[in-house]
Amino acid sequence: MTTRLPRPAARLLLLDPQDRLLMFRFAADDRPPFWATAGGGCDPGESYEAAARRELIEETGFDLDPGPQVARRQVQFITLEGDPVDADERYFLIRTATTEIAIHGHTELERRVMAGWRWFTRAELSDWPEKIFPEDIVDLLEALLERAR
Repeated sequence: MTTRLPRPAARLLLLDPQDRLLMFRFAADDRPPFWATAGGGCDPGESYEAAARRELIEETGFDLDPGPQVARRQVQFITLEGDPVDADERYFLIRTATTEIAIHGHTELERRVMAGWRWFTRAELSDWPEKIFPEDIVDLLEALLERAR
């Protein structure tokens, strides 16, 4: 039986003015390329909200209030560093007026494996040829946007 490390994480559902979602493409040596939302693990003692704001600044350059948590997911996976984890992911819905991101805050690992980024429509996410995480991102977005109306 594999021992899994706990991994609290803040995930960012960053939407532009056209409700397109920012996703990053990951290309690692040990798995096929995939796309995931911005965000990442909480530092020791860091709240989910603080991690959301820090990750937003580091990965996009945007210094915005992440607002309240809007969803939670618990999943198991192998990190890009090869660690099996039990992830407790908290999601934050953030809107931005611009699509120009800055990636100068990326970590060494992110610079190595993050092979690009783009703003996706929900239709594109539904029919994209590469793996998207979370796999039910379109349903999650639809539910959140419906609640916001």
